[in-house]
Amino acid sequence: MGILQVLKTQLLCHLIICYVFLVSGFIINLLQICTLPLWPINKQLARKINCRLGYSISSQLVALLEWWSGTECTLYTAPESYKLYGKENAIVVLNHNFEIDFMTGWTFCERFGVLGSSKVLAKKELSFVPVIGWMWYFLEIVFCKRQWEEDRKTVVQSLRNLRDYPENFWFLLHCEGTRFTEKKHKISMEVAEKKGLPKLKYHLLPRTKGFCVTVQNLRGTVTAVYDSTLNFRNNEMPTLLGVLNGKKYHADLYVRRIPLDTIPEDESECAAWLHKLYQEKDEFQEHYRQTGRFPGAITSPPHRPWALLNWLFWVCLLVYPLCMLLLQLLLSGSTFTVVCTSVFCLAVSVGMRWMIGQTEIDKGSNYGRDANKQQLKDCHPPGSIAVYAGSKSSHI
Repeated sequence: MGILQVLKTQLLCHLIICYVFLVSGFIINLLQICTLPLWPINKQLARKINCRLGYSISSQLVALLEWWSGTECTLYTAPESYKLYGKENAIVVLNHNFEIDFMTGWTFCERFGVLGSSKVLAKKELSFVPVIGWMWYFLEIVFCKRQWEEDRKTVVQSLRNLRDYPENFWFLLHCEGTRFTEKKHKISMEVAEKKGLPKLKYHLLPRTKGFCVTVQNLRGTVTAVYDSTLNFRNNEMPTLLGVLNGKKYHADLYVRRIPLDTIPEDESECAAWLHKLYQEKDEFQEHYRQTGRFPGAITSPPHRPWALLNWLFWVCLLVYPLCMLLLQLLLSGSTFTVVCTSVFCLAVSVGMRWMIGQTEIDKGSNYGRDANKQQLKDCHPPGSIAVYAGSKSSHI
C-alpha cells in the first residue's frame, strides 16, 4: 500500500473532507439565500445561478468518488443514444442495490454536464436541512410528505413548474422504493404472487403511481426515459466509508434511451409498462451475472475537471484558516483549550461516522422487517417511488 493510499485512510483527512463540505455548503447556502430578491425580477437568471451554486456542493461528492477514490465508470449504451445524453431533458430510472448508487448516478450526471440541474424526489423535511436540503430547495427539487393523497397536488405542481426550466435536467427515480435486500425481496415477491405479477430475481417490484404521475406531468418537457441498470465488478458491494478510505471500485452502467412518446399515457397501461421494464432489467442483470458485462457498445464518458477544481478551490480557501486557528489554540498553552479542541474533533469524528452509517443498506427503510406483512403492504402500497433522503430512501 502506497503512502497516498495510507494517507486516505487517516481520520484527519476524513475530518478535513467533512469540514470543507459542511463549511463550503453553508457559504453556498447563504449565497443562494441572497438570490431570493432576484426571483421576482428575473426567475430564469436566478435558476441558472442556483444551478451553478448547487453544482459547487454536489460536485464535491462526485470528486470524492472520481478523484479521491479513483472509482472508474464504464457506460454500456447505443452510440446513437450516447450523442443525446446531456442535450435533452430525461427521466432516469435507476436500480437501487448499492450504498453509493446515488453518487454513481451523480457521477454520470457530471460526465454529461447536468449535475447542477439534476432533480430528485425528496421528503419535505429535507428542505429545512442546511447544505443539501437548502441546496435542493433552491434547485426546485420536488418535495413531498410521503402521504400520497396529500402530496399528489404538491408533486404535480412542482413537476409542472419544471416545464420552463432553463437548463437541461435529468429527473432521477428509484422506482423500487427502497434498497434491495434479500429480506425485502422475499416480501416483495410474496406481494407479486398475490397480485399475479411476474416475479423478479434481482429487483423489488416497482412502485408505479409516482412514476406515472411524473411521466404525465413532464410530457412535452422531457423527451426520453433512460432505463439505467448499475452493477459493480467482481461482485463488490461498495460503501461510502470505503470511498472515504480511498478504495477504488469499478461501476458498470447500462443505459437504454426510450422515447417518452412510446410510453402509454393511461395510468394503468403506464403501470403495466413499468412492470415490463423491470422484467427486462432483470434479464439484463442475469446477462451481467453470466457474462460479466452488459449488452451494447462500451464507452467511458470523459472526466471533466470542474468537480476536482471546485473541490480544490474550497480546500485551499478553508483549510488554511482552520490550520492557523488550530495552531493558535495549541500555542496558547491553555490545557482547557487543547482539551476542548480535542473533544470537538472527537465529536465531529463520531458525527461523521454516524452519518456514514446511515447510508448502509441495513440502515434503510423498514420495508420487510415487520413480521406483519399485511401491515407492510398497507404502509408501502404499490404506487410509490423512492424519495431521496440524502443517501437513504423513503417512500411515496
